[in-house]
Amino acid sequence: MIKVKDLNKHFGQQQVLYDISISYLPGECSLIIGASGSGKTVLLKSLVGLHEVESGEIWYSDIQFNTLNFKEKKEIRKEIGMLFQGSALFDFATVEENIRFPMDFFTDWSDKEKLNRVNFCLERVNLKNVNKLMPSELSGGMQKRVGIARAIALNPKYLFCDEPNSGLDPQTSILIDQLISEITKEYNMTTVVNTHDMNSVMEIGDHVGFIHKGHLLWEGNMDNILKSGCKEVDDFVFASGMARKVKEV
Repeated sequence: MIKVKDLNKHFGQQQVLYDISISYLPGECSLIIGASGSGKTVLLKSLVGLHEVESGEIWYSDIQFNTLNFKEKKEIRKEIGMLFQGSALFDFATVEENIRFPMDFFTDWSDKEKLNRVNFCLERVNLKNVNKLMPSELSGGMQKRVGIARAIALNPKYLFCDEPNSGLDPQTSILIDQLISEITKEYNMTTVVNTHDMNSVMEIGDHVGFIHKGHLLWEGNMDNILKSGCKEVDDFVFASGMARKVKEV
């Protein structure tokens, strides 16, 4: 479980997050949604410690993450998997080397143990016999799946995904959404996804938080977002065309 309480974040004189309080539960896909510039990416990066916050609390289970020093945060980060926007694979390394990276950094496993884990993770994301390929030899969807394989390499308790469907066609986006949802439930992970894709909301949004100009304006799920009663949420949903599609069905 991750619990956020009264979180505030500034860049210089500009405040970008205002008193954010929200909780993320194991076994759920929790989505952070909002327009570009709303603060959702800043929130996600604050949760994993890429941004330091001025005030508020970030709890991982019973540990207050944002008060830890670098060494103490590293212990928590062993339990965190991260899927970056654009996959962020090392273009100079093979698929196998990319997935091995967190194992090389955080574990003292033998080469055989690491290879077994690489192969397990690749099989779990429905990729086989790609160990020696370079990222440039993969399609965008395959790169995202390799990114997911790397993110789950250490069997994390927490999974963070930053715009996982960015640059993908609709069909591939659905497959990535389904994979993230399946892995979340299979391993009972606490998964937080930053997205502006309403298709993802309607596919896997067990829990949804809507950020508007740095404020958390609404919380709910995929079943009640179309009747949120929040004008800003309605504007966001209708702008995507999703509400119109649902009504047509």
